[in-house]
Amino acid sequence: MKKFTVIFLFFVTILSAQYDRPGSTDGQFLKIGVSPRGEAMGGAYISLVKGAEAAYYNPAALSEMKGTDIFLSHTRWFAGINHNYISIAKNFGDIGSFALSATALRTDEMIVTTPLQPSGNGETFYSSNYRFGLTYSRYFNDHVTIGLTVSYLYFSLYKDFSASSFSVDIAAKYKADFRDFGFAMQISHFGSDVSYVNESYPLPTNFIFGANMNAVEFDTSKLIVAVQANKPNEGPPKIVGGMEWNYNDKFFVRGGYQFSHSTARYSFGAGMQYSLSGYDMNLDYSYNDYNLLNVVHRFAIGIHF
Repeated sequence: MKKFTVIFLFFVTILSAQYDRPGSTDGQFLKIGVSPRGEAMGGAYISLVKGAEAAYYNPAALSEMKGTDIFLSHTRWFAGINHNYISIAKNFGDIGSFALSATALRTDEMIVTTPLQPSGNGETFYSSNYRFGLTYSRYFNDHVTIGLTVSYLYFSLYKDFSASSFSVDIAAKYKADFRDFGFAMQISHFGSDVSYVNESYPLPTNFIFGANMNAVEFDTSKLIVAVQANKPNEGPPKIVGGMEWNYNDKFFVRGGYQFSHSTARYSFGAGMQYSLSGYDMNLDYSYNDYNLLNVVHRFAIGIHF
């Protein structure tokens, strides 16, 4: 616990040095959550995530998985934009756990316009962003895990207008025996600037702290509560919270709220777990309300063996 406290103070020191720079970052697709379970709980997921999706939310949590895990998700974002994610993770025992992940955002087809042809010149194009990550995690001691994700980012705006960058996510997690209490922290998307022609923009670095526990426990069900604080480098802190009702580790109902977000509000979702031909399967869905911007739907499948 003492070692974990040192890590915690290190994160707090870095966090206190940050300041607000609204609208000054690139790589906004990195802020789009990939897990229906996590996003149904308002995004309060850093201390609760497990399996291959931990490569996105908290690499330190990857060590808690057993065997091999595959996670695929699809997000229907605004304006016909598609956001997809896949990760494959495996636990190698004392060596640690590794994961490969990929994120892809692609816009709908857009029309090329010019000052003389405001309705279009007959050409169309797509804009896309990609992230490819390698994650490593291992146990620091019996209760603490640590993890690191190194990512390559590629941005394609139009024809020859493209850019690339590298980023790292550094995380630590503490898990107690009492009511599955967990606490985690992470620095995410810390890396090189994104440069277009003669302009450069930093990545949306985020400092995250979160905790969860079983608030209510019965023989066949339990109610999990989770809270999380996010401090982005481009704005003020954001607080989110969520709950999950778990029935016999087979059926799940979730809800969440983003308390300090200017647009996002409530969210909810559901999931189920079952066995098929020797494989454990998860199916999850979430609904996120963004007020005037409309709603976002997420779907995911997880395979464990």
